[in-house]
Amino acid sequence: MHLRSLKCALTNTNFIRFSLSFGPPSPVSIPIRSIQHLSKCNFFSTKPAEMAKPSVYVTREINKEALAVLADTCEVTFWPGPDPVPRSELLKNIAHKDALLCMLTDKIDAEVLQCAEQLKVIATMSVGYDHLDLKEIKKHEIKVGYTPGILTHATAELTVALLLATSRRLFEANAAARNGGWQAWSPFWMTGPGLEGATVGIAGFGRIGQEVAKRLIPFQIKKLIYFNRSQKPEAESTMGAVRVTFDELLQQSDFLVVCCALTSDTVGMFDKAAFHKMKKTAIFVNTSRGGLVDQDELVKALQEERIAGAGLDVMTPEPLPLDHPLFKLKNCVIMPHIASAAVQTRAGMAMLSVENIVAGLKGEKMPSELTLD
Repeated sequence: MHLRSLKCALTNTNFIRFSLSFGPPSPVSIPIRSIQHLSKCNFFSTKPAEMAKPSVYVTREINKEALAVLADTCEVTFWPGPDPVPRSELLKNIAHKDALLCMLTDKIDAEVLQCAEQLKVIATMSVGYDHLDLKEIKKHEIKVGYTPGILTHATAELTVALLLATSRRLFEANAAARNGGWQAWSPFWMTGPGLEGATVGIAGFGRIGQEVAKRLIPFQIKKLIYFNRSQKPEAESTMGAVRVTFDELLQQSDFLVVCCALTSDTVGMFDKAAFHKMKKTAIFVNTSRGGLVDQDELVKALQEERIAGAGLDVMTPEPLPLDHPLFKLKNCVIMPHIASAAVQTRAGMAMLSVENIVAGLKGEKMPSELTLD
């Protein structure tokens, strides 16, 4: 057994029952205060047995602070591997669990729920929930928690960074400096469009979209436009944002940033027709969901220079195969879905997920509960 994973949720003062999953062999439950205390445990105590704690399965290893809070009230089993939990492990370990803490990489569908006969609560450590079959979950009367808000600022920061890296060709320039392509200063070498005087269009003007806008306004952009299913009068008043139609967003934007949720209405919304309506000088940035984009048509648009460039933190599938055409394009910057990957953000997401589970198991309202229509 690897003591690194075992130690991560221990405390020096509280007696914690903790369960770890390392795949084969089966998980074990060990009551401990510390590794040294294990040999001193009295396994033949005459004290009355404690009431069984609710059981929770966590599909990835999370930070020790959040794990300790969860272990204080629940029997916890988690998948410690560096990669997403294998489907077979998820199906095996979800049986007899009262709650599930999952990631956006875990597809929670009818097959999983059939194995989870006593599941009461699902907490996803994400703001998106397209990996959850909400219709099936509602049938089983399971509560769902998620983590909006916490990752808003980190995602907005990464979105701006990705926009700048794409438009100002930072990775292309860095590669040239490293491989000998940098021969001498040249007046128009490695130039790209700047934000000053530009029209920035944002598709999806919720929390993240508005935070992206706030960070771009100081660059002295000329105009801020947005496409959203509802009007945002406060943002229009404070930021000078103008609501436009989807076609107007495509036609007017010098920089088009995608921040909308993936739904049945938005899947594949950026298709061949959409890219044909965009400016040839436009920069396209997506930090939302890969399914919003017809990826084959995006490849064609970049290859044929119908648009100037694309910055992507999300793709289909993920991870993107190494031989995918997008990796061969100089005018495409690809990040491995790290928009929320700030240390404090991920720790906060894990803690909120734990709080959602604890509240849900107590029959209380979750701090961040998803309403199932």
